[in-house]
This record gives sequence, structure tokens and C-alpha cells, in this order.
Amino acid sequence: MNVTTTDLDVARARAETPGCAHVVHLNNAGASLMPQPVLAAVVEHLARESRIGGYEAAEAAQGAIARIYQAGASLLGCDTDEIAVVENATRAWDMAFYALPFGPGDRILTSMAEYGSNFIAFLQVARARGAVVEVVPNDEQGQLSVDALRGMIDGRVKLIAITHVPTNGGLVNPAAAVGAVAREAGIPYLLDACQSVGQMPVDVRAIGCDMLSATGRKFLRGPRGTGLLYVRRALADRLEPAFLDLHAAHWTAPDTFEIAPGARRFENWESNVAAKIGLGVAIDYALGWGLAAIRDRVYALADQARELLSSIPGVTVHDLGAERCGIVTFTAEWAAPTEVKRLLRDHGINVSVTRQPSTRLDMVERGLDEMVRASVHYYNDALEIVRFCSVMQESAARGGRARAERGRVGSAERDGGAAGPLYPRGV
Repeated sequence: MNVTTTDLDVARARAETPGCAHVVHLNNAGASLMPQPVLAAVVEHLARESRIGGYEAAEAAQGAIARIYQAGASLLGCDTDEIAVVENATRAWDMAFYALPFGPGDRILTSMAEYGSNFIAFLQVARARGAVVEVVPNDEQGQLSVDALRGMIDGRVKLIAITHVPTNGGLVNPAAAVGAVAREAGIPYLLDACQSVGQMPVDVRAIGCDMLSATGRKFLRGPRGTGLLYVRRALADRLEPAFLDLHAAHWTAPDTFEIAPGARRFENWESNVAAKIGLGVAIDYALGWGLAAIRDRVYALADQARELLSSIPGVTVHDLGAERCGIVTFTAEWAAPTEVKRLLRDHGINVSVTRQPSTRLDMVERGLDEMVRASVHYYNDALEIVRFCSVMQESAARGGRARAERGRVGSAERDGGAAGPLYPRGV
């Protein structure tokens, strides 16, 4: 399969990514390799803090700090006051979810492939407040069934919360179609976009979500410990966050306070300013490449990997969905996923292992305990995909020979040694 590069200068992308000289990085759904401009911005601010002090460095960097809100708004298609910058995507999602009022009998609708951290939060609220968690079944392609969702809507549904791109399985859930159902019914809609923002265009107005969480470290290629929360203005001003401080609220009198307007009420005062600046640079860097061009290349590289992996005897690709993204999940019959990860690391190739607790409902339904997850990005090149699959091909051949050898040993034992010894006599 030929992956074209006409719309994206891959050579420049790789030259601006120092890590490309050291590793084949196929763990972008975990944390991408930072580009040089992001690294430089973070290091420069840390150096300034060391020279003049943390407060003083932040004051001098007010323009760069403000830029992240403008960049985030451009990235997601919203206004700057609808963006909060927080420590990570989980905290972003939690701050939105736990601000919603739930009572006994209130229904939360979610997806089969919902992320484990989110589902634990659902269960906690169900236990504490009497809400009910219900799972929308998949359609025949393995993604959330919009028809089934529509049939589950009634007056007791208080939230629709799904993951746009699950942590495994490769699928892209039909987020905009879900948004249309939510808007028709007037139900708040929370979208976990942790794995989608940065690898494809994500427009909150087009999708129709009321809240969205995203991370910096994955496909946006920003620093770890950074995240974004979008909250639609009209909804934000009706929600009271579970935690407030002097940044999220103003102490107006000895016995009164006022919560800050817009999404900033979901932030807290103390933050990693260097990482925050780096996230703004990372967003601008992604916007400079163009999210549609990034998506097209990522999808093409992932399709190349799926095609090559599927041709290897004993490898099963487990991806689902009508639309498949840059996450490729598979198993090898001759080795456990952790062993495959170790083998690939020995060859300078990074992948990860995705386990049942991350998406318990989906993986139990499919009879899976764990899978290898290879996730590509636009700075990967076709030769790296070939190298990755060649290592898997060689491992498959060794695994096949080992199985055949074990078979011969078993046959020899059953036949009283007719197959001959494993080693030359005298060894």
C-alpha cells in the first residue's frame, strides 16, 4: 500500500521531531514525540523561571499564556471564554461531569467502548446519588448505534456521555450524529475527545456537544500534564464545579463568593506554566499543518499497518467501525501482547498494551483480555510501518518454527523417540 505525502511535508515534520532519530514511535495514543518548537518553548520558560522566579516569569509570559485560549478556541471551533486549561484530560472530564446535578432515577447513557475512568465516575455517581447508568448497544460495525440511542431517549435521560475515539479498537464513534440526537432532546452531551483531538478535525459546533475533554500529550504532541476542557457558555454559567479556589471564584464578602464566568470556573490557580505555554505552541503547530491533512495521513498509515499485519499468519487485527483512525490493535497467537511489546522495544519500536479494565464492556464482549496497540502519527513514515511489520513477520516465522518443533517433540515422545533427538548425539 502506497502512502502519499503530497499534502504534508513529512521530511520537515521528521526533521522538527528530535525523537525520530532515536526510535520508531508507534505509541502516539499514549504520548506523542514533541516537536522542537514545543520543546523549546517549555525549556525556555523553565530557564526563565530559574533566572528570575516563577511568578515573575509568568508575568513576563502573559502573551504566551493568553495565546493558549485563542489557539484552543481555533482548534475546537468555539470562543475563548468556553475554554479551560487544566492538568490533564481526566481532570477536564471529571470537572465537567461532577458539576452536573444527578438525582435518583436520572439516566446516564454511554457507549460500549467507554473508557474505564469515565465508567468508574458513572458508577460512583450512581452509588452516591441514585442515578442509573445504561449502555447504548453497538451497531453491526461495532460503533455506537445512533438508532438504538434515539430509542432510549426519554425524560429521565440527563446526560449522554461517550468517547469519540476509544482507547483501543481503532473506531471513530459517530459523534456528530449523537450530537444531533442530544440537541433534539435537549440533553447535555459530554464528549471524551482525548484520542481524537490532534489526529483529526474536531469542531464542537458541528458535533453539537456541550462539553468536551482533550489532552495535550497524545495527538496534539504537547507536554504531559496538560489538558483542555470546552464547556458551552450557556451551560457553563449554570454549573457549579465540585472544587473552587480564588481563581475559579471571587470572595466578595466574609460570607459570600461569586463563581467566575465561563469555562475558567473549572480551572485552579496553580499550574505548570511552562507546560501550559508548550500546549499553546503545540496547538498552533498542529493548526499549521492542518487537521484535515493530519487526519488523511494518519488514516493512510494506519490502513497500511492493518493491511500488512493482516497478511502475517497468526496475527489478528481487532479494529472496528465504519471509520477507522490511527489506532491499530492486534494480537499474535504465538506471543502475549506484553511479549510483543518487549520484542518491538528491543528493535527500537514503541507500542503499548491495552488491557481489559480500560474498556471492560467492549473487551469482555469480544472475548479479549489484552491487545497490542500501535498508534501512528503524521511524522511516521511508510518505511517505519514496513519495519514494524517486518519484525512481526520475523517473529511469526520464529513462532511457527517453535510450534512445529514442539509438535515434533510431542510426536517423538508419543512414538518412543522415532522422530530422533532434538540435538546431535553427544551434545
